[in-house]
Amino acid sequence: MNHLSGNAAQAWAGSATGVLDPMAAGSTDTLLFQRCTWCGTAMYHRLLCPVCQGGDLVTERSAGIGTVRHASVLHRNSPAARNASLIEMAEGFVLRGRVMGPPVGVHTGDRVRLSTAKDPVRGEPLFQLLDEPAYRTWH
Repeated sequence: MNHLSGNAAQAWAGSATGVLDPMAAGSTDTLLFQRCTWCGTAMYHRLLCPVCQGGDLVTERSAGIGTVRHASVLHRNSPAARNASLIEMAEGFVLRGRVMGPPVGVHTGDRVRLSTAKDPVRGEPLFQLLDEPAYRTWH
């Protein structure tokens, strides 16, 4: 069994490497993510890298452009149906967010742009469609 000495435990507990600082962006319209310095993996709100388990993460700013990888229409805990989507950002990380507009109008593969990094009600990022929805046929 390994035990940390008092000095080692105190030094480890005081390090904030990789922890997102919401004030670093200076705006609610900025989406911050982390990148592992060991393997280069991009991730959203993690303490350790999911690939190499490294803890040396640097905070970067996203360009805010992504692609819908999964879209769902939710009917619970709200007076009206709402969209909940998994968005793959251009930098390579995936996050959960909401695409504005009619919930049934959001589909896998749609390109989106960050509208605001934090929805005032639910606290999740809000996106808007980049391209007008094309005519879709039934499959």
